[in-house]
Amino acid sequence: MKYHTRKNALILLEDGTVFFGKAVGDQEGSAYGEICFNTGMSGYQELMTDPSGHGQIMVTTTAHTGGYGVNKAEMESDRIHLAGLVVRNFGYHNSRIASDGSLEEFMNENNLLAISDVDTRALTQHILSKGAMNAVISTETDNVAELKNQLSKLNPADQEERVSKVSTSQPYYFGTEDAKHRVAVLDLGVKKSFLTRLAEHDCYIRVFPYNATLEAMEAFEPNGYFISNGPGNPNQLKETLSTVAAIVASGKPVFGVCLGHQVIGLSQGITVDKMKNGHRGLNHPVKNLRTGKGEITSQNNGFVLNKEAVEANADVAITHINLNDESVAGIRLKDKPVFSVQFHPGARPGPEDSLYLYDEFFALFDK
Repeated sequence: MKYHTRKNALILLEDGTVFFGKAVGDQEGSAYGEICFNTGMSGYQELMTDPSGHGQIMVTTTAHTGGYGVNKAEMESDRIHLAGLVVRNFGYHNSRIASDGSLEEFMNENNLLAISDVDTRALTQHILSKGAMNAVISTETDNVAELKNQLSKLNPADQEERVSKVSTSQPYYFGTEDAKHRVAVLDLGVKKSFLTRLAEHDCYIRVFPYNATLEAMEAFEPNGYFISNGPGNPNQLKETLSTVAAIVASGKPVFGVCLGHQVIGLSQGITVDKMKNGHRGLNHPVKNLRTGKGEITSQNNGFVLNKEAVEANADVAITHINLNDESVAGIRLKDKPVFSVQFHPGARPGPEDSLYLYDEFFALFDK
């Protein structure tokens, strides 16, 4: 831990609300993004490196963040994707034996601006009440008027296309070439743990950019397709939507998660809505309508399939619902080997209640 004088800092919301705190680490200045909150009690490193969070200022609702440091082997991507971080109490001393550095050092390496000593309970309640909006966190506490001016110039978060900023630029392989299955992954911002789960199930994987063509993916001769998680508004992904529609029409098995779930829905004419507050955390309860069982899931999304549109589509069935708000958490196509879920099954950090979905995916390969 470095001992130094901590700068005063603030968080300014689009509606003019201000919260004060202290800067963490070496970063100074300002960071802009959509203000969101995550209800997970752990897993901050995975949260910060999840591409689904690209461009967001994340509020952690747990009282303490940073206490167990970081482990580079547990990265979900090669860098931090958040625009900023807001916490109540920051842990400078990392107590975990397996850590290879502190969270402060990790944030300094990635130039992430963070603020602690914020009343995150009050801030979260405000976001819950008012809904998602843009915000700025800053050490420039004497320049609020200019911060407001710059904040007013930001586009609404749902107008931003973010997938191209996080997807791979070139295809790459993952796993063992002599594996039983071959899976083509359309990378909309894939978490590494999804690739790891597929590889653990005896898959050889080729990861393709968000703008890859069906012809390029078919050249890999996959048994099936995995449409990944990712950030932003799926309605902005016109090129990707046409590719996903072609993948679905190919007749091969398709498994979609999170943003991939939304894009599959859009490919079937189902509308996708911006949520007042997204689902972000490791503890979201979902009900499997086929088994009647409850599952605890990891989620990170700000958009959702329109439930009425799903119910009106004769070719699509709802398989899972979110028990917090009754929103659609999973679908399947009745006439094709295609299914998707809004959550992150088996991705880290989080529960493993939904690992059976991988088995259901691979079972489709033999039909």
